[in-house]
Amino acid sequence: SFLQERLRCVLGLLLLLHGTDSFYVPGVAPINFHHNDPVEIKAVKLTSSRTQLPYEYYSLPFCQPTKITYKAENLGEVLRGDRIVNTPFQVSMNVEKKCEVLCDFPNKPVTLTVEQSKLIAERIREDYYVHLIADNLPVATRLEFYSNREEEEKKKEKDVQFEHGYRLGFMDGNKFYLHNHLSFILYYHREAVEESQEPTYRVVRFEVIPQSIKLEDLKADEKSMCTLPEATGSAPQEIDPSKTNQLLFTYSVHWEESDIKWASRWDTYLTMSDVQIHWFSIINSVVVVFFLSGILSMIIIRTLRKDIANYNKEDDIEDTMEESGWKLVHGDVFRPPQYPMILSSLLGSGIQLFCMILIVIFVAMLGMLSPSSRGALMTTACFLFMFMGVFGGFFAGRLYRTLKGHRWKKGAFCTATLYPGVVFGICFVLNCFIWGKHSSGAVPSPTMEALLCLWWFGISLPLVYLGYYFGFRKQPYDNPVRTNQIPRQIPEQRWYMNKFVGILMAGILPFGAMFIELFFIFSAIWENQFYYLFGFLFLVFIILVVSCSQISIVMVYFQLCAEDYRWWWRTFLVSGGSAFYVLIYAIFYFVNKLDIVEFIPSLLYFGYTALMVLSFWLLTGTIGFYAAYMFVRKIYAAVKID
Repeated sequence: SFLQERLRCVLGLLLLLHGTDSFYVPGVAPINFHHNDPVEIKAVKLTSSRTQLPYEYYSLPFCQPTKITYKAENLGEVLRGDRIVNTPFQVSMNVEKKCEVLCDFPNKPVTLTVEQSKLIAERIREDYYVHLIADNLPVATRLEFYSNREEEEKKKEKDVQFEHGYRLGFMDGNKFYLHNHLSFILYYHREAVEESQEPTYRVVRFEVIPQSIKLEDLKADEKSMCTLPEATGSAPQEIDPSKTNQLLFTYSVHWEESDIKWASRWDTYLTMSDVQIHWFSIINSVVVVFFLSGILSMIIIRTLRKDIANYNKEDDIEDTMEESGWKLVHGDVFRPPQYPMILSSLLGSGIQLFCMILIVIFVAMLGMLSPSSRGALMTTACFLFMFMGVFGGFFAGRLYRTLKGHRWKKGAFCTATLYPGVVFGICFVLNCFIWGKHSSGAVPSPTMEALLCLWWFGISLPLVYLGYYFGFRKQPYDNPVRTNQIPRQIPEQRWYMNKFVGILMAGILPFGAMFIELFFIFSAIWENQFYYLFGFLFLVFIILVVSCSQISIVMVYFQLCAEDYRWWWRTFLVSGGSAFYVLIYAIFYFVNKLDIVEFIPSLLYFGYTALMVLSFWLLTGTIGFYAAYMFVRKIYAAVKID
């Protein structure tokens, strides 16, 4: 009945989260268009999963408007490498265009120099995608294919998926072909208005069909109009990197009415493949983790009750003291560890990460950080981490005082700079390499200086000091037993009590609960996909907290039973064991899923992966440490100590 009750709770929570997952709060207010109103097409960037280096749109010799205007970006957009800029595409609401030449000189083709041709050929080889937006909607390429259905069903309908952006070009053998004609298909929803009013429209989908058409097959006149060739008879536009190339950039516009309402227009982009597999994997992880958690809880509670009952029998005290067990180390279990300042500083950063991740996932689950608000997720995460410094400082200061620390100012500085300093150092080194490649992913110097001086030293550091001051002044944690003056000798430990074995054992359960979600997160980061299953992610985060806590309690119980009282650092290290499996999975993902061969993209991947693994270790280590600390205080408070 215990497991049945848990299963009912899990399924109820899943149904609630599924509803939350489809809930959408738009990031911006809808824009109403009238017939013939201009709909601005903007460029975001060029991306490739093979190089992981974004470039701005005009890094390639595309046609430019008379005045180039960049949109003011938020912090998240800058860190993502977005450089939103206007383009010369002239699109009007519900106005068709058969074919129009893009550049200023209708009859005169664009001439690419040898250097420009080489650059385009290189970007095509590196499998770059171009990202445009119309009314804040990203462009998508429709992919139609038959799924594994019965033959009769295959004839009836195709499965449709959407690829973000469009391919810059393609290769055939050793030849490069550029997509120089774009067929835009825009969908609008007609809004309900009174009969006397002019009808209003809203853009609800933005698709593109890229084509490569040879210069000779495109017939252009002096009015910038052009004629597209028959599909069967046209040859693609080749780009020869060894010589100059001539071509025309052209586009066409087609409008279609749609039943999709404005509030649901992002559903196309957020629909992920293999939804059934995703559901099955999540439910499977939930059931397994709660089942194992239930078993672990029952075992450890029964064992503890038996231990405490035995230790508290007054007539058997002498026999009990001769036995081995966790009570024997009561005089040493709260002995302060080595390097208490570093331990409390790392745990303070872990508290910062925990608060930041919890709030970000919860707010995103409610739909307030939707993809339509570009960069909002990253901006919110950065600001929250800085403002959560007051909580990180408070917990670090109180723990440092509990561990008999005295230099609170140095401890506060260590908390504010140790983890952020490592993160900033790695990001700065990687940023230098990105600068060298002239990528838009490089954080500009003013932004980096603002992050370092204004926010880190201006916001985060003072808040950490404030929290640390109050935490250090507060009464330290009340340990239920006194610490002996002379340390007890630790007996020789079995092989399975080794730290590394403990890390391997403790990391399996938390990692098993989240590795399916990890695949979707990695796809979003490294393959330019949208991630919007924050309802699932919130559930996985709760499971992670529960599993880390319980595994940590079990591991510290075994350690104390082996009469090893040096549990402070060991618990912190072992509880973060799932970070080791995340690293192994990241290597597997790199080898099997990504097509990265060059040095700098590989360096970026492993540099950012190292930051993710470090952050994940701090997060899970902190969760496990505080769970183990509460457990140790509880069990020693429950026994009679002479």
